[in-house]
Amino acid sequence: MRNAAFILLFSLRALYADTPPPEALRKEGAPRGTLTHSTFATSKIFPGTTRDYWVYVPAQYDAAQPAALMVFQDGGGFCRDNGGARAHIVFDNMIAKGEMPVTIGLFVNPGVVPPANDQAEARYNRSYEYDGMGDAYARFLIEEMIPHVVDTLNLKISDNPDDRAICGASSGAIAAFTAAWERPDAFRRVYSMIGTFVALRGGDAYPNLIRKTDPKPLRVFLQDGSADQNIYGGDWWMANQMMERALTWAGYEVNHAWGEGGHNQEQGAAIFPEVMRWLWKDHGRIPVRTHLASSKSRAAEYLVPDAGWEVVTTGHDWSEGMAVASDGTLYFTDVPGNELFRISPDGRQSLISGDTGNANGIALGPNGTTLYTASSGAKQIRAYDTVSGEFKIVTEGTTSNDIVVSHAGHLYYTDPPAGKVWHVNLATGLRTEADPKFKDPNGIGMSADQTLLFVAHFPSRFVYSYSIATDGTLSNKQPYFYAELPLNVPEGHLDGMTATTTGELLVGTEMGVQIFDSPGRVQLILPRPSPTDNRTNYVAFGGPDGKTLYVATRETIYRRRLKLQGAHAWDAPVKPPKPRL
Repeated sequence: MRNAAFILLFSLRALYADTPPPEALRKEGAPRGTLTHSTFATSKIFPGTTRDYWVYVPAQYDAAQPAALMVFQDGGGFCRDNGGARAHIVFDNMIAKGEMPVTIGLFVNPGVVPPANDQAEARYNRSYEYDGMGDAYARFLIEEMIPHVVDTLNLKISDNPDDRAICGASSGAIAAFTAAWERPDAFRRVYSMIGTFVALRGGDAYPNLIRKTDPKPLRVFLQDGSADQNIYGGDWWMANQMMERALTWAGYEVNHAWGEGGHNQEQGAAIFPEVMRWLWKDHGRIPVRTHLASSKSRAAEYLVPDAGWEVVTTGHDWSEGMAVASDGTLYFTDVPGNELFRISPDGRQSLISGDTGNANGIALGPNGTTLYTASSGAKQIRAYDTVSGEFKIVTEGTTSNDIVVSHAGHLYYTDPPAGKVWHVNLATGLRTEADPKFKDPNGIGMSADQTLLFVAHFPSRFVYSYSIATDGTLSNKQPYFYAELPLNVPEGHLDGMTATTTGELLVGTEMGVQIFDSPGRVQLILPRPSPTDNRTNYVAFGGPDGKTLYVATRETIYRRRLKLQGAHAWDAPVKPPKPRL
């Protein structure tokens, strides 16, 4: 009922859009902040662009205390004295009344590449920057625009993402949401007016991704009207409702105001002060956070509340293959470093070998103590004794990338240069081409019952599935698992994988770890542990109960507790339950 009353109030206010709300009018006695206009033309992320920007600094700003920050896209329209949201005036009045924190406003226009001559047209970057998916615009704000403002005006702005908000209308609204979605470590409060969550540059995928992604600590307010645009790119009115339903379903802190207006800022500006009260509510007392208990997604089923990523080891050139023994010992490789490491259950790290033949993927054998390596640099498959560090050559004269060994003694490895998948019978030593035609194979794994082999097609979105016969031969090849692709990168970069006792398959990808159910559908995406990390190269389960997930990025290996339990290929097969079809 509280939200219903809130929305009704907004709807009534929207009827009087021509009359600014009281908070948008100058108040006698309210301290007035300063509004400074300038241009920025040195972006490396959007090279060649120039743009106007304005900075509002409240009168209450104290250089000894870092201020909160709110960023506005299409900024010039938000800080006019007449018309629009008049955000700087609203800030003056609401900060004076203690209804929001002392907040610096950064009003940024989209970039323009000036014309080459008087007979040429400029290149307008608005759709590219705002409608474009991925982290480019967020990085522009975080790495270039905000530091520029801080340095130029000698300001102190809080680095705490709970002190950061972001706002926009239309394409500026999806830009605001994307910045927070990509970088919740930098922005956690979002106001979207008439958001362009449609098929201009991939924004129509957001409702799907919201439902499938580990919930992020965001507070989001959506506004739209039933007369909004319905054109070639999509239906704005329906798209915004789909966003609200997806965010609510996934357990986000979300609110909305639906009206009857068109593609304009009338209602959005009219309700701006009330949205600010909701967006900044409890600031300094209760931070914006995830609400896993209220999520209906697989996150509530798979994830342990408040169990985040922990760094296990870092500073490597390219951490890659991982395997975890029954006692919890973690083994991993640094490929260009030519190294094989061990991390004992008590956290001590030691070097097993400094000459691995540039081993990439690794796999424990059926006895749980022999470690097989895809030593591509040496063109060998090796078997290491995990205690002595000595190795024997299993087979040679072949390149390799990743490797898996079953409890029955069947070893499989991928060979990207040759475009093959190989099988080695460890009992006989016989090596055969399990699949002689597989372009760009990479990660490889098995089902919990060890009757299916899985091979990742690195550049695409598919993990292939094969049936394994008792003699190790493969059949029934299908592009079975359907991964999600990054919206700004045309390749999935599917890599290492691991199975669970309940039938799921976890795969390292460009987007992070994607968790599939056994029919091949993505159920949950765990984004890269840090936004500055490379893609997820490898995944493995470990821990005393097999419920600790390890992931390897380029420099760092992380771990995180899950409710899922790993099924090791080297251990006895486990029959998973029948899936929900």
